Amino acid sequence: MDKFREEIIGLLKKETKQDNILIEVPPNPEMGDYAFPCFSLAKVYKKSPNEIAFELAQKIKKSTSIKEIKATGPYLNFFINRDKLADDTLLEVLKKKGKYGSLSIGKGKKMLLEHTSINPNASPHVGRARNAFIGDSIKRILEFQDYRVETHYFVNDVGKQIAMLVLGAEGKKSITFGNLLDTYIKINEKVEQNPELEKEILALLSQLEKGDSKVKQKFKKIVGTCIAGQTKLFSELGIKYDKFDYESEFLWSKKTQETLRRLEKTGKLFIDGYNRWVLDQKGYGLGVEVPVLVLTRNDGTSLYPLRDITYAIEMVEKGNYIVVLGEDQKLYNEQVNCALKELELLQRHPVYYSFVLLKEGKMSTRKGNVVLLEDFMTEAVKKANSEIKKRHNKTNDRAAKTIGYGAIKFGILKVSPEKSVVFDWEQALSFEGETAPYIQYAYARIQSILSKHKKSINRNADLGFLDTKEDAELVKHISSFPEIAKKACEEHRPHLIANYAYVLAQELNEYYHMHQILKAEKKVMDARLLLITAVAQVIRNSLGLLGIDVMEKM
Repeated sequence: MDKFREEIIGLLKKETKQDNILIEVPPNPEMGDYAFPCFSLAKVYKKSPNEIAFELAQKIKKSTSIKEIKATGPYLNFFINRDKLADDTLLEVLKKKGKYGSLSIGKGKKMLLEHTSINPNASPHVGRARNAFIGDSIKRILEFQDYRVETHYFVNDVGKQIAMLVLGAEGKKSITFGNLLDTYIKINEKVEQNPELEKEILALLSQLEKGDSKVKQKFKKIVGTCIAGQTKLFSELGIKYDKFDYESEFLWSKKTQETLRRLEKTGKLFIDGYNRWVLDQKGYGLGVEVPVLVLTRNDGTSLYPLRDITYAIEMVEKGNYIVVLGEDQKLYNEQVNCALKELELLQRHPVYYSFVLLKEGKMSTRKGNVVLLEDFMTEAVKKANSEIKKRHNKTNDRAAKTIGYGAIKFGILKVSPEKSVVFDWEQALSFEGETAPYIQYAYARIQSILSKHKKSINRNADLGFLDTKEDAELVKHISSFPEIAKKACEEHRPHLIANYAYVLAQELNEYYHMHQILKAEKKVMDARLLLITAVAQVIRNSLGLLGIDVMEKM
């Protein structure tokens, strides 16, 4: 309905001679499709909002797009021409198909996107996977709007956790992706029981920084095993990366020294009483507890913040840079952005997300109280196959993966990033309610109707026969998709798409219960077939932005 909104705003600007016109969508469709609150004009016209609304209703002329203009108290309500909306919307869906909803706002623009970037120390649990799901969906949403997106995974391959794994792997014949988690848990237990092992871990890190070739090879082997396993796992879910950037590159190169030189020129970098390089961050409102950001150890070797800032500099110098981070990284990311600001560079745009919680509380890889993503995927496919067998008396692994993986993604993506997801197996894999299988089934149901029709739809159908309240609501919802897709893109919020898709599927199911399609009169049937074809396309487009496939049959 963007065109109708823009036309109404244009008419109001012309009549009121005001530039800042904000219109709303009334809570009840019977009150109109759009409403202009006249409070802002009261001081300008020296009249009450009610009087202004009444006068504007007399002055503004209706058009082919606007059927009625009515003053209701301080609001000026606009009722759009539903027949024109149906014609414009449904024909546009049929014409654009997979691109319906895109406004191409990113055409000619590049975006760097970093996501996942989890420690390469074990198979990821469902909580860590939320980063990958959000990041992949943001990528799809950006590409839908014609951005050129380059997806990065920043690998922390020289951290303490990797050193612990190297120590834990000593004496073992082979370390596989499957036994990394067990190795990590056991070495954590040993360190807790024998704190002296901390010295061995720090010694490994020291040897690594000094360039010991044998130690470097051990780190490389562990990290390579983990990254290969993680890549295979995420690839199974349709999540891919353009580039893996390794933290070790910044450890061995002189780039961190260049960063220190650049920061020193700002006058904010100094050596503290512990002989460490630290960045003064007072005056940025970060709180008294973080007056400085420590960048090196007392022997001059770099810490993670210095390497991360060096990486961020490389990224922002290439263009706009989005990074998906856990909410516990918020303060730290603000510190990095303050460093970039000191260098007069672009800041990275964070998308923060909260945790996925078990009913027992927060997951911890170190303690081992996690639900592994790969186990969840296996269980999801198993449950989906069970449902398929009930309906069709046979299993179908390909269909089960489409349904099961879709359920996992939707269960996490439907929640606003800043809110926690309480992990519940039964709820996430349910085929009823606000789930991916429910939406996928709505799509499959349309395909079943179109298949039974056995003819191509009449693209010249008279859409004037879409004259019920339910027809109008479906058309209106379809027409709002471009606006939702644009907002999800600008705000980097996939849950807006998930919520939209669910409501559309809900409206469609209510429509089935109230109206005949194939048994309706010919002209009505033709119009309704065209309508549900458009609904199916929009469901497909919206689920695609979440990385979820549709099913022709379920």
